Amino acid sequence: MDLPRAPRINPSILAADFVNMQADLARIATADFAHVDVMDNHFVPNLTFGPQMVERIQATSPIPLDVHLMITDPERWAPEYAEIGAASVTFHLEAAADPVALARRLRDIGSRAGVAVKPGTPVESLFEVLDEFDQILVMTVEPGFGGQSFMPETMPKLRSLAEEARRRGSSVWLQVDGGISDSTIEYAAAAGADTFVAGSAVYGADDIEAAVTRLRDLARAGSLEA
Repeated sequence: MDLPRAPRINPSILAADFVNMQADLARIATADFAHVDVMDNHFVPNLTFGPQMVERIQATSPIPLDVHLMITDPERWAPEYAEIGAASVTFHLEAAADPVALARRLRDIGSRAGVAVKPGTPVESLFEVLDEFDQILVMTVEPGFGGQSFMPETMPKLRSLAEEARRRGSSVWLQVDGGISDSTIEYAAAAGADTFVAGSAVYGADDIEAAVTRLRDLARAGSLEA
């Protein structure tokens, strides 16, 4: 049996202190990526970062950026985030006119290419093109705001992606975002996730480094149940 891949913990800076962003980025130096939620107040009813802000975050972050674009017209904007130097750029399947073409463009620029799906979006259309993406993000809350409760009804979709990836021998990363905490991360790992976005579970902890380690250990334990 193949050993499970080491889990990745990507703290969401949506839960950080925006006034002290550089300090809060330094506090997650032991994590794998800094997760940056870009929202345009069109695709989702919230407004966060734009390219200039992300460029400054990129310049000060001790770890690579995992940028999640919750925006309309990703064909227009996603390449700009790759050009800034984001290690990973994820756009939404629901917003993209040609997801495969956009993923190839992001890869050509030098970024890992990810595609995200909302809780209600089927994933079967991705089965034939899994290897066109480096990461598939299964939203475990409705996108737009942090601090929401984990939606367990998204787990069958994650399991189907994990099973299809194993069947095809795909190395695609399977990410979950929304309500990830000490009490839910093992469940998501057992369903096949290997990359975990956590906001308040990290930034709300008294000891952030210990929280990252604990989440990673819990995810590893959950993956052994898969």
